[in-house]
Amino acid sequence: MKGRQAAFEEAIQEAPVIAAVKNDMGLAHALRSECAAVFILYGTILDIGQIVKRIKAAGKLAFVHADLIEGLSNRGEIAVDFLAEATKADGIISTRPNLIHHAKELGLITVQRFFLLDSISFENVVRQSSHADVIDILPGAMPDVIRRLSQRVTQPLIASGLLTDKRDVCGALAAGAVAVSTTSEELWEA
Repeated sequence: MKGRQAAFEEAIQEAPVIAAVKNDMGLAHALRSECAAVFILYGTILDIGQIVKRIKAAGKLAFVHADLIEGLSNRGEIAVDFLAEATKADGIISTRPNLIHHAKELGLITVQRFFLLDSISFENVVRQSSHADVIDILPGAMPDVIRRLSQRVTQPLIASGLLTDKRDVCGALAAGAVAVSTTSEELWEA
């Protein structure tokens, strides 16, 4: 049986656009899309298990943004324990290094999200990303920054946020991102 990390790498190689969903309508469209992975950006502790179950039943990889789930945010490592045990998600997304570290210990694929605002935040990515399997940078419509960052880190990069058209997607991928994540449903089929 293929490991989670290998399954993820294979999935994004074949379908480098990741559907990022923020409501049930987006989820329904993502389930019908060609995207092989889904970033879940909404939900509560009451419904996140069902959301993950629907994604996995559609044959897609499910990643839960632990920082955005109502009832889990600011709960620390116990939130990761809950996601691993109760939802069987393939991985988590978080801006918090302690959650990334704990999720990795539990065998989840870890996606550490960074917001690039300036040169200080750029250097923070280089310095703080050592435990994550994948780095997710926002905004993703910065091909020159993606190119420079991909030369400084060892993990694969995902570009997210402010991707508005196919040109943005192609630019991020050509610059060194292995995938893009977007809530723009039109780009899920790009």
